[in-house]
Amino acid sequence: MSSRNDLIKIFEFALNQEQTGKSFFEFSLSRMGVGAAVSAFERLIKEEDKHIDFIQSILKNLKSDQEIELPAEVDLAPEQENFFDSRARAEFLEQCVQESMVPDVTVFNTAWLIEKDLSEYYARMAEKTEGKAREALEMLSEWEQQHELFFREFRDKLSQAYAQMPWGG
Repeated sequence: MSSRNDLIKIFEFALNQEQTGKSFFEFSLSRMGVGAAVSAFERLIKEEDKHIDFIQSILKNLKSDQEIELPAEVDLAPEQENFFDSRARAEFLEQCVQESMVPDVTVFNTAWLIEKDLSEYYARMAEKTEGKAREALEMLSEWEQQHELFFREFRDKLSQAYAQMPWGG
């Protein structure tokens, strides 16, 4: 079982990583020009805010020697539907390819790596803890896995589209 100080360190690191990810999404948002991508990133930033608030709440409880409180309803979890419907997804990819938005591949790859690293971190830390801390870390890992899948899908599709483009012609 992890000590309270160990848990504080785990969640402080998590908070720092969530804030760094949010900053990256905000910076990337300022560089994007496609409406569907902007909308998706805005939604992800709101979800990152929820994760930050959740972790800050856990840290507050830990630092004041209280039990960790998990939400009664899982309203912090990502929306179950995809970030865009199938039509918007197709339009988004088409716009990216038509406008040759090569930087978007890099943005989606970096975003995927951020979410993947966070998901794996939460899963590893959950294995080392128990009780409410473990439950909280497992919840965070699942939420990040959903973000990871979203970014990986678009990174893969954009990479494939660019690899098949007739360049220089």
